[in-house]
Amino acid sequence: MKIKQEFVNKLVSVTLLFVFIILTACGSPLPRTEDITKSPWKSFDEAMKDYDKIILNKTTVEELRNLGFDPYSTPNVKILSYLDIIRKFMPTNSVKLEQLPASVNKCLAKQEACIAYEAHPSIIKRKRVGSVFNDLLGFKRKTIETGWRFDALIVLDNGIAVYKIWSGEPFLDSEKSRKNPLGPLQGSGGSLARDALGV
Repeated sequence: MKIKQEFVNKLVSVTLLFVFIILTACGSPLPRTEDITKSPWKSFDEAMKDYDKIILNKTTVEELRNLGFDPYSTPNVKILSYLDIIRKFMPTNSVKLEQLPASVNKCLAKQEACIAYEAHPSIIKRKRVGSVFNDLLGFKRKTIETGWRFDALIVLDNGIAVYKIWSGEPFLDSEKSRKNPLGPLQGSGGSLARDALGV
């Protein structure tokens, strides 16, 4: 019994030593993720600058292609049909057709000749910071999120931009914290393993 206890103690010591070596050898063993929606723009300002070059009732599909707003040459630019545009502008029955911008209303009357381009370029970086021990065992987890998001919608009437609108977040810098006083005792083993790996 004594020999067995000594063996267990040595095994625990070796395991702790191994974990210590791994943790000190790595800069930070905590998970990091980077979500990039591929696009020609490397920053919010770049996307905004090209968006501002779109002149209503003048800019053509070809000119949009040169600015980067083209589903056939730029990744992650979506084509919306006139039915998609209706759903976008009229998500509920309380919104009436006559309430839409005049250029959009006129475009929708032409049905198939009315389409829209939708772009969502972004770069979002997430990293977990703080105590490795507290994080991996689930006692305390802190995540920092940085980056930017830009969303643009361009309505085209027979290949000419007649309406545009944008939204976004030029500067993302947020911090999320989660505390579990019971650590690994809160949640099942499967979910703990997924959390530890950042899945």
